[in-house]
Amino acid sequence: MSLFWRKAYIKIEVKNDNLEQALRALKKKLQREGVFRLLKIKSHFEKPSERKKREKDENTRRVKKFKKLKARF
Repeated sequence: MSLFWRKAYIKIEVKNDNLEQALRALKKKLQREGVFRLLKIKSHFEKPSERKKREKDENTRRVKKFKKLKARF
């Protein structure tokens, strides 16, 4: 959860006055950082039991993903 409170500065360069491309790049960076996911989680109260279940599911997914990637190489 430290990502939510961390002061991070993201720089996006606007090239040739192409604001739409810069906004897409910003959205992609925010998506990678997990900002949208954290905002969704923080937007409403989450019971402790629900939080534990969500974190357990996230960890399970992460482990499966890691094993899948490891099996490839």
